[in-house]
Amino acid sequence: MARRPDPRVPVRLKARAPVPASGDPARLERALANLVDNALRHARAGVTVRAGADPAGGWALLEVTDDGPGIPEADRDRVFERFVRLDQDRSRAAGGTGLGLAIAREIARAHGGDVHALASSAGGARLVLRVPGRAAGSAAERVPGPVGS
Repeated sequence: MARRPDPRVPVRLKARAPVPASGDPARLERALANLVDNALRHARAGVTVRAGADPAGGWALLEVTDDGPGIPEADRDRVFERFVRLDQDRSRAAGGTGLGLAIAREIARAHGGDVHALASSAGGARLVLRVPGRAAGSAAERVPGPVGS
């Protein structure tokens, strides 16, 4: 995210401590960047990224929320299909090819996790990326092969 141009709305990061995840750091960064880019495209006033862990389940969790129009419940799984853009987002000026969320989900699943779209208390979208965690300092598990090839 640090390599991206200045966003038009602020991005807040909320994390109490580092959240180690198993897998390929570059691909996991790409998945998170795609979720944040999507949120920035739709946010009215801001985006929040929360990092946390589910120690009982052994998961690393990254949650990206925005205060934009949200994703209708009927479309919350469909937005992860390739080339899907919701009706209000079809303007090319709004950006997006309909691949970012699909790629994020493919990366998450290749790492043994997933991404889900949920309702947000901020009134917009809440995208939750869940991948296997690992203990700080331990070796990463097997790195999955390329996604989408």
